Amino acid sequence: MEGVLEDRQLELNRRGALKGIAAGTATLVAPTAYARIAKPKRYAIVGAGHRSRMYQDAIWGAHKATSHLVAVCDKNPGRAAYVQRRAADAGAAPPRTFLHTDFDKMLAETSPDVVIVTTPCAHHSEYIVRALDAGRDVVTEKAMTTTAEETQQVLDAARRNNRHVRVTFNYRYGPIRTQIKELLMSGAIGDVLSVDFHWLLDTVHGADYFRRWHSRKEISGGLMVHKATHHFDLVNWWLSAMPVRVDATGKREFYTPGMARRLGLSGYHERCRTCTEKAACSFYLDLAANPSLKALYLENEHYDGYFRDQCVWRPEIDIEDTMNVIVGYDSGATLSYSLNACNAWEGYSVAFNGTRGRLEHSLIERSFVTGTAPPPDDVKNASIRLYSLREGSREIEPRLGDGSGHAGGDSVMLADLFGEHQLDPTLRAADERAGAASCLIGIAANRCFTTGKPVLIDELVTGLRRPDLAPMPTRADRVPMPPRPTAS
Repeated sequence: MEGVLEDRQLELNRRGALKGIAAGTATLVAPTAYARIAKPKRYAIVGAGHRSRMYQDAIWGAHKATSHLVAVCDKNPGRAAYVQRRAADAGAAPPRTFLHTDFDKMLAETSPDVVIVTTPCAHHSEYIVRALDAGRDVVTEKAMTTTAEETQQVLDAARRNNRHVRVTFNYRYGPIRTQIKELLMSGAIGDVLSVDFHWLLDTVHGADYFRRWHSRKEISGGLMVHKATHHFDLVNWWLSAMPVRVDATGKREFYTPGMARRLGLSGYHERCRTCTEKAACSFYLDLAANPSLKALYLENEHYDGYFRDQCVWRPEIDIEDTMNVIVGYDSGATLSYSLNACNAWEGYSVAFNGTRGRLEHSLIERSFVTGTAPPPDDVKNASIRLYSLREGSREIEPRLGDGSGHAGGDSVMLADLFGEHQLDPTLRAADERAGAASCLIGIAANRCFTTGKPVLIDELVTGLRRPDLAPMPTRADRVPMPPRPTAS
């Protein structure tokens, strides 16, 4: 099978790969890369919104020798034409453009090797399945799907076509997050018993989810699916474990008409551009003031009626802004997770409790409005601390990235996706099995919000197999006796 992940299936020689990691001094370096690219791969992108820009820029920039964008498909012809202009500006051949209704025509006439799906989340499964059935490899943005039914369709299509779907979990590739994985693999805290993970979105980035299509659960799956799929995947990958049981509660209390009135406004409005209280609202977004947002959305909204600057206080918003989740894993570990979209700072803290100690990691990010130019370095502050049972603690120097998005993960992931394949003992490349394991936690959480009852993952889909995951310490390993406590 020649698929996007074919080289990931090779047997990895991991001996010696983790030496020194427990001390926090080693850097996992992949063996010498080997190329299998005889000619540039042909790519087609479905969905021309801002999510596709990262892939466009990679194909026209750092990876132009191995990649060729031959087509773009979108329901908005203005946005598709904008991609053509961006290609010309980058010195690349403009891709052909197609309406979303001509997807099959695009495949037939441009013969892409790989289809990259960057539509709103609820439409992912349709194009993933159609591309697989047409014999194409598929790369999809997260979340892979938004419902259990869509997840089942993708799993079934991958199986009947004997192909894998690449899910672009760029958080795995952030050097500091890979460093956490290496520490856990090394046995620095033994086998993991529990995880405490708290993600905070501030009222710049967090509010932006409530302006866009993301504010409708039928399109995004809510923040439990669209956003938290990143975080659930990190935990699944960090633990090398599969989720079994989910319990959750969620609510929307900040982004409401009532909060607008508490902030001194008369209430909600349709959008920022026509708002009569824009001068009084610090959540006002001026699309015309940002060249990127203006070219991509404002100048093209007459094609499909999509407003990128919808009011964050609208009553029809049906996603939560405050969520808490408990997940049980097949390894025996448990996760306690929270996501808050109206916080005072942006970032996260995570702690792993193990049989030999505790590993803490926190990161504060620089916030920005999606679709605008991100800051040159999105990490403000990062820390790692390792605690050993009865032996004190020590700081470990965080391994920071190159300043590209998602704590340096974007450039590493794009090199893995479009460049030469390299051996990776941490197995960061994710396929449809990992994509399903992640989004199903969010899908289960959404069901918990409605029913008030816990959900078993195997009640949602059938045939979900365990993805390729790196070996970890287990409950069968011997645990050294900790030192006797010293007198206080």
